Amino acid sequence: MPNLSDEEISVGCFYRFSPKKNYLLAFGLVITTINSIFLNSVFFSPSSFAQDSDHNSEFSFPSSFGRASDRNSEQILGQSQFSSTLFSDLGINFWASPFIQALVERNVITGFPDGTFRPNQPVKRAEFATMLQKAFNQNPVRQLNPGGFADVPTNYWASSAIREAYETGFMSGYPGNLFQPNQEILKVQAIVALTNGLGLIREDASNDILATYYSDAFSIPNYATNSVFAATKANMVVNYPDVGVLNPVGILTRAETAALIYQALVTQGQVQPLASNIPAASYVVAATPNSNSNNKDILSVASSSNSFTTLTSLLKSTGLANILQKPGPYTIFAPTNEAFAALPPDVVEQLRQPKNKEVLISILKYHVVPGELAANQLSGGKLQTFEGETIQIRVDSNSNQIAVNNTSVIQADIKANNGVIHAVNQVLIPPDLGDPEKPKTDTEIGTAENNRDNNTDSDNVKPGRATRGGSSYIGVAANFGLEGDTELGETNFAVISKIGLTKSLSVRPAAVIGDDTVFLVPLTLDFSGRKTPSIAGKSVGISPYLGAGVAIEAGDDTDVGLLVTGGVDVPLGSRFTINGSANAAFLDDDTDVGLMFGVGYNF
Repeated sequence: MPNLSDEEISVGCFYRFSPKKNYLLAFGLVITTINSIFLNSVFFSPSSFAQDSDHNSEFSFPSSFGRASDRNSEQILGQSQFSSTLFSDLGINFWASPFIQALVERNVITGFPDGTFRPNQPVKRAEFATMLQKAFNQNPVRQLNPGGFADVPTNYWASSAIREAYETGFMSGYPGNLFQPNQEILKVQAIVALTNGLGLIREDASNDILATYYSDAFSIPNYATNSVFAATKANMVVNYPDVGVLNPVGILTRAETAALIYQALVTQGQVQPLASNIPAASYVVAATPNSNSNNKDILSVASSSNSFTTLTSLLKSTGLANILQKPGPYTIFAPTNEAFAALPPDVVEQLRQPKNKEVLISILKYHVVPGELAANQLSGGKLQTFEGETIQIRVDSNSNQIAVNNTSVIQADIKANNGVIHAVNQVLIPPDLGDPEKPKTDTEIGTAENNRDNNTDSDNVKPGRATRGGSSYIGVAANFGLEGDTELGETNFAVISKIGLTKSLSVRPAAVIGDDTVFLVPLTLDFSGRKTPSIAGKSVGISPYLGAGVAIEAGDDTDVGLLVTGGVDVPLGSRFTINGSANAAFLDDDTDVGLMFGVGYNF
């Protein structure tokens, strides 16, 4: 993954030799502007949660109708009704209104028949289980015995929600096979349930550490300290009226429940964080500067967690750790310690041996992709890794789960100042290393290593393959002519493309359409993705390239000349790429210069 000096960036090269310096300076500024506009506007939009009409719970979907005979249940208030009328006991300035409104709009919670919300009413365990069922769709991690809990009859209004909350790992029972559905839930119990069910990475914590966040930290039960710390670092905890007071053993209210659930959805990338100028945002507990991962690089963030000790030790042993401390940005799908432990016996120790270093490097680089891709920017498709092979991303909008190849993302969006970490539950194995469940012999490892070093592996050279600079694509562009008599020197419509040949080489055929169409066929050296200097507090990921080839002017008198090109690709998730390039063609003893701006569809 070479790093470019400022002089190596293509725009800079053209700026030196072209007489049109002012135009090319403007070109650089326009590229930066386009980057920031597009990167801030293109996001993955997950589908809404699936409805289940069988659950007559307090927190119901509008299409359901609760039973009032079993309890003083809520009347189902439709989303359209809420949008025009607030609950009578909630003013617009009520501290939890943004959380409550968002969950009502997502059909997670509703009001009572008298038009109230009753924000200070305690929440019972059965009600909390029902809310979890409406808000999340996690995969089961265990199975409840066929008879269920002794105190939850099969016809109980929340029986299915209680079963699901148990089987997905959110909630547990009590001795004697009891669930105690009517017991009021404590705030700390709700936090533990959310961290368990969402699989948040938990680090060892003490009351001394938590005291830096909460003045009542010593009231947190010992069993909950690690969970509270994980929830705090994930910005999931909301405290009202004093953000520094957790009140861990206080009875959880409906308003507090809405706030916790909303922030939990934020950690999963299902909703956006509240804007900082909204008063309710001031009650969200933020990590202190000393523990804020946004002030640390990816390696430092991973090293500070007990969940990634194997990964970080392997990164350090190969020298890749130094790369992950550079500006990036990078996205790393990080296997946990449990993921490495699940490999066949002795595989990790075998990979640590010096003779297998290149294979280990290949495996580790297969977990890293250029650019910073948060969970809500991931969509189904392939992503190019720094190893050269692609990984397959699948997003299940029904269960809100992200899969990478055959592994699951168990915690998304662990932020760092040079990218983002997504924790995965299995080690990703590059295709050319074969079956991950079958240990490699020394001969097999050596063969794979030699193939990679000598570039003889057929998968390493395949037309249509993406390069380390990003995916192959085809698209359209606008050409702005700066100099010359051909179509390249005039303003025209253009067709652009990129076809990866190897990990670092591409051919980029293009056509500038006009009376005498000009065909551009350059071979380019593609550099690894890098982060632009910060402008107005923002930076974007780009993949520069430089190249040369031939320019062909079609017409009555076909002319062929030298072409010099350079530009940048800006990835937009896995589907699209923005391209900006400068092209100079030497035709008929004249120099024709044009700038292209376009968008390509990745394939």
